[in-house]
Amino acid sequence: MAQTAVTRERLFALRETIAKLEGKPAPALAAAEQEALGKGNAPRKRDETPRFSFGIPELDEALEGGLPLDALTEIRTKMFLDAGSSSGFALAIAAALQHRAEEKNPVLWIADKVGTIEAGVPYAVGLQYFGLRPELFLHASPRKLEDALWLAEAALESGAFVTTILEIRGNPKSFGLAESRRFHLRAKSAGRSLLLLRQSGEEEASSAHFRFLAGPAPARERPLPDGSMLGGSIGNPVFHLTLEKSRNPAPLSLFLEWNPHDRQFLPVEQPAVTRFPEQRAAHSGAVLPASFDRQDRPQAVGPLVAFEKAS
Repeated sequence: MAQTAVTRERLFALRETIAKLEGKPAPALAAAEQEALGKGNAPRKRDETPRFSFGIPELDEALEGGLPLDALTEIRTKMFLDAGSSSGFALAIAAALQHRAEEKNPVLWIADKVGTIEAGVPYAVGLQYFGLRPELFLHASPRKLEDALWLAEAALESGAFVTTILEIRGNPKSFGLAESRRFHLRAKSAGRSLLLLRQSGEEEASSAHFRFLAGPAPARERPLPDGSMLGGSIGNPVFHLTLEKSRNPAPLSLFLEWNPHDRQFLPVEQPAVTRFPEQRAAHSGAVLPASFDRQDRPQAVGPLVAFEKAS
């Protein structure tokens, strides 16, 4: 009996998992690439893989030269209130891709209906200030997750988009290891990238080449032409990113600032203030010195009088 597509994908994923446990090269990826591309030749070498360089040596080295532009990359958040961080990071990557390649191909954002209700929809004016071109940005919100998955797969096969962003909520059963393998192969054969936004999701087995955990971080103050900072202002957005899935022995955590004018990422130090505004004092100032001429200890409490309960 001929193997179905789902059976082959599960077999490829199982071979890759066993190879990783044994410390051997993953044979499943090479076999899957040959089947997806329909070629009998050897798969494309790693050096020939198109990549997006962040321009940050520490991050690019961890990404083996940069983010692959023909693979599935996952960006997740722990809670829905961090959806702005993952969405902003994905949109920043899309803006940088459009700017560097000077491509006129649009960006496609496919959002799960449930995720759209919780996280909202893109705003054209905000996209423009963020470095994107609204006329080259398409947004789709199918009613069912199955329709969103079908649309994402069709978008990859068409090769008409500079990148496709798929936003889903949590860890749905209809999008598991087999589905992620299929999307990875589609992206590989089409030579296009797929950014998977998993809002409020947990870590799970996936065929994503890399996985980021995105979180919020305080923005720095806006710089002035003379190099000083404008006190009380809000500068460019900052993302707290953790590279969870890679070949690194330990996760890489760093803070990146997105400059929408130059469309590039900049590394920043960990912000000194990590508490939310409501957790900080409204009026900060010098700490008062400790008093040295204190009063005597409080006097002991006098006799107690017991009152009867009212009811």
